[in-house]
Amino acid sequence: MHVAILAEFAAASGGAEKVAVESARALAEAGAAVTYIQAIPGPVDPLLDHPRVHRLDLGLPDVWSLPAWRGAASGIWNGEAAARLAAALDGLPSPPDCLHLHQWTRALSPAVLPVLLGRGAPLVLTLHDYALTCPNGVDYRFDRAEPCTVAPLSGACLAAPCDPKSRLHKGVRVGRAAALRVAVRGADLDVVHVCDGSRARMEGRSGALRLRHHRIDNPVRVERREPAAPEAGEAVAYVGRLTPEKGADLVAEAARRAGLPALFIGAGPLEAHLRAQGAEVLGWMSPEAVETILRRRARAVCAPSRWVETGPLTVYEALAQGIPVVASRRSGAAEKVADGETGFVVEPEVEALAGAFRALRDDRLVARFGRAAYDRYWQAPLTLAAHARALLTLYRRLAEEPFMRQCGMSEPIPSPAAMRRTA
Repeated sequence: MHVAILAEFAAASGGAEKVAVESARALAEAGAAVTYIQAIPGPVDPLLDHPRVHRLDLGLPDVWSLPAWRGAASGIWNGEAAARLAAALDGLPSPPDCLHLHQWTRALSPAVLPVLLGRGAPLVLTLHDYALTCPNGVDYRFDRAEPCTVAPLSGACLAAPCDPKSRLHKGVRVGRAAALRVAVRGADLDVVHVCDGSRARMEGRSGALRLRHHRIDNPVRVERREPAAPEAGEAVAYVGRLTPEKGADLVAEAARRAGLPALFIGAGPLEAHLRAQGAEVLGWMSPEAVETILRRRARAVCAPSRWVETGPLTVYEALAQGIPVVASRRSGAAEKVADGETGFVVEPEVEALAGAFRALRDDRLVARFGRAAYDRYWQAPLTLAAHARALLTLYRRLAEEPFMRQCGMSEPIPSPAAMRRTA
């Protein structure tokens, strides 16, 4: 099978690119031929160095690097992106059997969707956020610090000052959302959700979009080692962008109330605020360095999202190493945390988090949670190989559908795993 994977970068600047790169490598190792198409020039992850991975660079500018007016226009509809993508696909030695889009808001824009939908091959979109339906992309009211409850692109949505930047920026994003609906023209879109919460939310908020929902976990690239000893760690750790919607400020205050140090790995607009509270902020680090620090210093990893986050990957990586997790109920990764067994699942509020952190001052409890987290994770690890198998099963099923319709079959041929479950 030949799969074309589209993302805007070829190295991790966020979770979407990380998953795109790891998916490409996983599919190549599973025997598929992979064409990885990056929109924006930049660093290339060594994972893409594989004989079955062919990489193409469209050479497009990041909209954030452009003058405001041009960036706004390109974000809404980038005709140059569509033309370059069409030429790149036309130039491939063989057409892809499936197209998989991971990210499109920084350069590609909705203009690439007609190109992809017109190729005659199945198109799959992984929903790393809610940009497919929500103008600001995260289904979150930044003006109220709470998840959005109004219908996307309704009158209430258009009137809401919910964008983290400005009303003008919200207007541009509304234009992009409207352009997307024009681009798909009533087509059925196959979307992959990385958590159950994302699927449930999108099923109720997709409006006129015709979505077919699929569920596949993100891959987690962690080698199995001896479990960490979190009871020897001293800090509550947070890994990711330091932003209000991700709840970084909640961790600092809750840790202070609980009498535990707070350790932040990442960067963002809250960095100065966190330092002023006495928190330790290390900045961005390589995955290997993050793993080393967490294993040496983390008593627990916290994912305190205020928005209904579809990840984050750091939760899975912590559990795989035997480190307890404190997760917000709004985080999709909380689905992998057994409350009271491998960590705590709480509301994204300071006192709720502080209560969990206070409990984690007990060395015996932390040791028990950590061991349980490790054992539970490795019973069904989210490996690259498992991720590739799930993707290939979906691609093949979608590719078979036109043939089945021609034969008058209303249901797809079940996968071997599905047949075993029903036997």
